[in-house]
Amino acid sequence: MKVCVEISRGIESLFGTRDENIRVLEDGLQIRTRLLNDSLEIEGNEAGVLRAESILEDYVALVQEGHEFSNGDLNGILRALVADPEISLKRLVESGRKRSFGKKLIAPKSLNQRLYLEAIERNDLVFGIGPAGTGKTYLAVAMGVSALLNKKVTRIILTRPAVEAGERLGFLPGTLQEKVDPYLRPLYDALYDMLEVDKVERLLDRNVIEVAPIAFMRGRTLNDSFVILDEAQNSTPEQMKMLLTRVGFNSKMVVTGDVTQIDLPAGRQSGLLQAVDVLRGIDGISFVYFDERDVVRHALVQKIVKAYEKYEETTGASRQSLLRLNHAGDAPDNGHDPQA
Repeated sequence: MKVCVEISRGIESLFGTRDENIRVLEDGLQIRTRLLNDSLEIEGNEAGVLRAESILEDYVALVQEGHEFSNGDLNGILRALVADPEISLKRLVESGRKRSFGKKLIAPKSLNQRLYLEAIERNDLVFGIGPAGTGKTYLAVAMGVSALLNKKVTRIILTRPAVEAGERLGFLPGTLQEKVDPYLRPLYDALYDMLEVDKVERLLDRNVIEVAPIAFMRGRTLNDSFVILDEAQNSTPEQMKMLLTRVGFNSKMVVTGDVTQIDLPAGRQSGLLQAVDVLRGIDGISFVYFDERDVVRHALVQKIVKAYEKYEETTGASRQSLLRLNHAGDAPDNGHDPQA
């Protein structure tokens, strides 16, 4: 199959340094291209040609609207487009623009953050996996607030396992709510950053926004809800399965976690690690992986994350090794027997 796409502007950034951008399309989609005056000829199998044509038509439209692509950004975007046929260039660029989330104007600061927002808009279940400071929880809460304010859902449910470095709730002072609140504080912080304090308090009082440990979700069906499971690496396989099966009609769920910071007791498998194995490849579920380049906290945090990753690689405790070890640890039942 062969088609031609007219490109009168933006040829330089499209091709990139030493044609590296156009090669991403050629290699990833198994096509060949040829520049003909003000058009680009595309030849190859039908699926690859049609995908390339769609990408290039979006590119031409965006350039005509005045959008300028830097060489490095475009290369990363094209790689993402080639890897996931469901993403469009237009939507990915639009997701990078500033938009209102309550009282905050927020724009994603990295390609992975763009992919994350776009995935949340497109899918009912999204996993955001990566180190601290990459915006996983903050952006998920922002999308939840946006969905609530735009009446796409009727409530936000924020939950996380009440597990921190081996502490047990029963040994903490105070009422049950006072015991669990410290574990949920990061979720409250994100809410207060996007909505006025009095509005958050009213929504909490009316249970329009609910913040609770994952154990409180058992037996419920969560319809018309935006559900966020934070610190999912500290959920057990039973808790993860239970929560994932609570999703009801017209609901979205975002699961965030850092597989390098598991605080479960020794010998317990992480529900997040098992979910990655079990759910990979299912339509309607998206996995977005963050790394140290996505860290948006103090510059030192990025260096710390990188240093720990390097240490883990040299000691044989890389993420892949961690995944295999946790999987092997629960091999007899693989987490499928417990009832949610």
